[in-house]
Amino acid sequence: MRTTPIERIKDLTERGWWGERTLDSLFAEAVARSPEHVALVDQFDRSEWCDGEAQRLTFAELANVADNLAAAFYDHGLRQDDIVIVQLPNIAELAVLYLALGKLGVILSPVPIQYGPFELQKAKDVVDPAAFITLSNFKGKNFAREHGTVFADDCKVFSFGDNVPDDAVALTMSTHAAADKTDCAAYIDGLEISANDIFTICWTSGTTGQPKGVPRSHNMWLSSATASHDAAMLRDNEILLNPFPLVNMAAIGGFLYCWLMRAATLVLHHPFDMQVFLKQIQDEKIAYTIAPPAVLTMLLKKREILDSMDISSLRCIGSGSAPLSEFMVGGFGTDYNIEILNIFGSNEGICLCSGPQELPDYGERAQFFPRFGVEGYEWANRAGNRIKTRLVDLGTGEVVTALGQQGELEIWGSTVFDGYYKSPEANAEVFAEDGYFRTGDVFEITGDGDNPPFYKFVGRCKDIIVRGGVNISPDEIDNQLAGHPKVAEVCVVGVDDEIMGERIGVAVVPKPNETIELEELTGFLKEQGMAVFKLPEKLLCVDELPHNATGKIVRREVKDLFDKAPS
Repeated sequence: MRTTPIERIKDLTERGWWGERTLDSLFAEAVARSPEHVALVDQFDRSEWCDGEAQRLTFAELANVADNLAAAFYDHGLRQDDIVIVQLPNIAELAVLYLALGKLGVILSPVPIQYGPFELQKAKDVVDPAAFITLSNFKGKNFAREHGTVFADDCKVFSFGDNVPDDAVALTMSTHAAADKTDCAAYIDGLEISANDIFTICWTSGTTGQPKGVPRSHNMWLSSATASHDAAMLRDNEILLNPFPLVNMAAIGGFLYCWLMRAATLVLHHPFDMQVFLKQIQDEKIAYTIAPPAVLTMLLKKREILDSMDISSLRCIGSGSAPLSEFMVGGFGTDYNIEILNIFGSNEGICLCSGPQELPDYGERAQFFPRFGVEGYEWANRAGNRIKTRLVDLGTGEVVTALGQQGELEIWGSTVFDGYYKSPEANAEVFAEDGYFRTGDVFEITGDGDNPPFYKFVGRCKDIIVRGGVNISPDEIDNQLAGHPKVAEVCVVGVDDEIMGERIGVAVVPKPNETIELEELTGFLKEQGMAVFKLPEKLLCVDELPHNATGKIVRREVKDLFDKAPS
């Protein structure tokens, strides 16, 4: 399946931005280069929450497992361009599925482990899958039995695990090891798989609210992966720790492709557990990982945790999904010699990365992103030279270029997808007439000189608080309050108000044994020099904040908490 018009393929190929490398070809190169290097490592306590012992496979062993599973799926009728919905946690089997199904030209549609029958039915209705692949035990829940019913009447259900239902096809890492693979090998040899073929259909709410399928080709993924690869300055055979679900940009672009580009070791982590995460960094000698800003800030505020462990192997950590603080970026850099990368990405193809090459200053790196794709700049990160970006005024639709001006980020180029799957109305809304993708994210131009080099994230178009006609970024206030000594986690939202339109509400998770008053927070912000009109007016203290599958706070659900709270 291809969604990209031939004119676009020709254009990006002639520019040198797209080529012919696929995930399978990257894997073959890694196997040939480092067959005995440890390629894939499960979380050490896997058996406590999932069937099967923790796996540790070399590239040569991984190649055999991928061939076996590819043959099994071939024998069960899966063919090129079939779509398969996959629901697994971060276990070795999930990474192997990308390799095995990729050999057959099958399209993976990975979904978060949190999806239930309702969400799975929605995904099924959109992509019409040929199969559903899951497991029989995740934290005591039999997904094959409870979720397989959504698919049983229309497509095959495959399941890993010890308690596979009778109506599902049982899979193991040794499936088909002794079977005749001649027919499958001949089929694969006869395939014409292009880097422009769609490889995944991931899921996102995008800029229009409802979950939608995001088809991405190998070329799109490899272009996005280049951004993370170059920002982290990854090296051959390094050890990478992926704690984000292998179902979207952060993990597929940030780890899956990068892993094979460097014939690295990929260590898996899921579900997130701080002590397990830190133990993996120490025991596996991790060089690069990724973590949400709130987690990294918490660790710096509890340095006794970091100081009790050997994290000397760790070179850098990617972070994003929310603004970073200078306190956090500078703290890791100065005190631990660990570079924090500021990453802003999306399934649709946004790929802004602030690393030490682009922004060596910790304060600037925490706040700013290089204006990738703007005429007049060349960046060390190759991805920055393979896209075009611009800011467009939300009111007039005019392109803005002056210092301090805000606008919606629009992006065009090698990383950008072609449009949501079977969603013509949504695509008409999110693509400009000249093909730029409207991201729904508001940035501001900042920096020095006549052509300022940086973007500063302001907020989501729909997250902006409009208080008395004045636009206020909740992210900016979040970022400042993250440094309050009593705050464990915080989220600012607009609360409906008859007079002002919206007022500023702040939901806070206090640290253990702490209580917080609104006046403490506003006083703290005043000390930081924040304008009075940005100060929170309502406080809601909660035990926890709602997060999505990647650990990002869901702001609209925080707003719901205010709506339900007593007046």
